[in-house]
Amino acid sequence: MRKALGGAVAALLMWGCGGAGTEAPPASPEGLSLTSGTGLTEGTWGHDGQTVSFASREVEPGVYRLEVRMHGMTLTGLMDPASGVSTLDGFADANVQDTQVVDADRELLGAFYGALNQGLPQGDAASPEAMYLRRAVGLWSQQPTSVTLKRTVMGEQNRGYTMLCSYAKCGGKNTGSCGGTYNWYSYAKHDCNVGGFDNAKNQQIAQLGDHTSCSGDEYYMNGSTWVCGEPDHWSRPKVMGNCFGRCGGGCGGDTQYTLDATNHDGCVRNGHVLASGYCDDQFVSASDDELFAPNCY
Repeated sequence: MRKALGGAVAALLMWGCGGAGTEAPPASPEGLSLTSGTGLTEGTWGHDGQTVSFASREVEPGVYRLEVRMHGMTLTGLMDPASGVSTLDGFADANVQDTQVVDADRELLGAFYGALNQGLPQGDAASPEAMYLRRAVGLWSQQPTSVTLKRTVMGEQNRGYTMLCSYAKCGGKNTGSCGGTYNWYSYAKHDCNVGGFDNAKNQQIAQLGDHTSCSGDEYYMNGSTWVCGEPDHWSRPKVMGNCFGRCGGGCGGDTQYTLDATNHDGCVRNGHVLASGYCDDQFVSASDDELFAPNCY
């Protein structure tokens, strides 16, 4: 860990506990209000009468401090991408005690993540502080209730995360129809009450990438026909769509396709809900992928 991160951690603790998150954000109009400056992205987002305020700031060269405040909760992060180290936390504004992400929080964070995907430049075109804000919000929007918010996430390519960029292509293209020519990845795996990683019912043969979707869902092969939906613990079905294997919910603002993100998708899209305890280990394993993995295109 770089020395710079240690100093920035102390700054984050003073910033988070010194009153910054103890007052409710002011009401804001519907939609995203975004301000960008040198090393700073901040603003508010209004949605169904709720307000999210956010800021991401470069506090030392290459080190970014994040804060997201919403309905009585403050989420914080300190990211040092060069070292592959981040510290994440969350607390209740009323008493500055540890808290959890529940369904209502995930729903709001998921909608906020979608707003950031629309309002910020895509991929590497975004400034670093904006990109890491988006990635952290994407991670928090999938946070299971049973996984603690206060944790350290460390990632290093080929040790912490494995890229699957080539599998996200079909017919040589990153996006668009596969035209009947697929580049299957074998297998998307998870373990759960049905069995372990080696159980065929916990495996899917996936076409990764942004190539198709049906009503926001995916397709699976039923006999010789593609069907819209998600098979529930079938034996190694072929699946595709909705950016399978991509870090973040759905087709987000970044284009990271990794092994751990593929396995997390293979869990939550195979008979389990997003916050299922059976997928906690896949979520934790994919956290460094989402925060630090490079974009594929």
